[in-house]
Amino acid sequence: MLEQQRTIAKPVSMTGIGLHTGTECTLTFKPAPENHGIKFVRTDLGGNPEIPAIADNVVDVSRGTTIGIGDAKVHTVEHVLAAIMGLQIDNITIEVDGIEPPVGDGSSLPYVEVLQKAGFEQQDAPKDYLIIDQTIMHHEDDKQIDIVALPLDDYRVTVMIDFQNPALGSQHTGLFDFEKEFASDFAPARTFCFLSEVEALANQGLIKGGDIDNAIVIVDHKLSDSELQDLGKKVGVKEKINLGNNGILNSKQLRFRNEPVRHKLLDLIGDLALIGAPLKAQILAARPGHRANVEFAKQVRKLYQQKKLVKKFQFVKKEGVVFDANAIERILPHRYPFLLVDKIIDLEVDKKVVGVKSVTMNEPFFQGHFPGNPIMPGVLILEAMAQTGGIFLLGSIQNPEDHLVYFMQINNAKFRKPVVPGDQLFMEIELVQKKSKIIVIKGKAYVNEVLVAEAEFMAGIVDKPKSNNPTLEK
Repeated sequence: MLEQQRTIAKPVSMTGIGLHTGTECTLTFKPAPENHGIKFVRTDLGGNPEIPAIADNVVDVSRGTTIGIGDAKVHTVEHVLAAIMGLQIDNITIEVDGIEPPVGDGSSLPYVEVLQKAGFEQQDAPKDYLIIDQTIMHHEDDKQIDIVALPLDDYRVTVMIDFQNPALGSQHTGLFDFEKEFASDFAPARTFCFLSEVEALANQGLIKGGDIDNAIVIVDHKLSDSELQDLGKKVGVKEKINLGNNGILNSKQLRFRNEPVRHKLLDLIGDLALIGAPLKAQILAARPGHRANVEFAKQVRKLYQQKKLVKKFQFVKKEGVVFDANAIERILPHRYPFLLVDKIIDLEVDKKVVGVKSVTMNEPFFQGHFPGNPIMPGVLILEAMAQTGGIFLLGSIQNPEDHLVYFMQINNAKFRKPVVPGDQLFMEIELVQKKSKIIVIKGKAYVNEVLVAEAEFMAGIVDKPKSNNPTLEK
């Protein structure tokens, strides 16, 4: 596997029609700087809006993977992303002057060939691999879908499908060496669908750019000749179509004996690009599809964000500690005597965080609360939970050091037992709701596994004000 990041050496373009929209689009790949990632740019829209290719920006997975921010969207990005990931490109800008990239022949090969013509340029920065060090699983019982990531010091992908169709049967395949196998053995695998799906999509006004030359159509039921020709007119197929004699419309020949499952693997690679980092892992997938792929990508991306966050603030690795006191000071603006979190021992991005506060007799508030009967003020227990929540919330955004968390509301606060010197507070914070920059969390504080306080918090994330003194910002 490559050690350094890379981009392409020069801009290259291709033009064609989109699979579902049938609209013409010119796609231009351009070199990008280190740590830029993969980003689409809609050059036909005012302001040239940019859409990073990350799972957070997926807006639809009904017939392919669509990403978007606001009104700017790009449909069916998975084949483009598969080509980029298969060629181990880290940084690239993809300009499109329409809503959907050209479908080409229904595979990733046209994109691969264009990118190969551009050539590659090695960059100085090392690749930001996400090293999977634990088993990650996604399971959908109703569709019998399983996707698993296992630890491996390489990137390998194995896929199995079973559509219970005589023309397909059960198929499996594996990609074990991207440099040797991807461009020749997997990029040419074309998209496929069933005849019944073509009918349904045509009736919805989709696959306007579909053709029997850019998709393998599996015959799963019979249609009369007149029904077939009417269907062809709906999707704009010019040549006459027939049911074929090999289970595939017009008896089209496969490029590989197991071309359908190879294309499923191709789709999976493209969708996993949305993690936002190259992987070192063994991926095993049974009956994957875009919806499951994206859900799995979101799950793995959260692990990537968490690891990146920890690496950014926690300079010394400590057993059982996510963030120590020094790291917390890098994240939160609070200082003595108002920093009320000593360490973070568990963190799951966008899910939960567990913080610890060791309560000692040296706490300044014990001087007056109360002399001879020291009790931690309930409002400071809430503050400790709020600060733990602040770490949690800032962990879910980019550049947390440039933002502050302002708590807007506290609801259902309850104090169940007093907290005294010698106690150790364990504060568990869970996400309840997240909308833009307004977030609701629920906190519980424990001493010796006994609940001592709980509350719900509403908070807003705001930009940190710039200091008038430049030296303070350093």
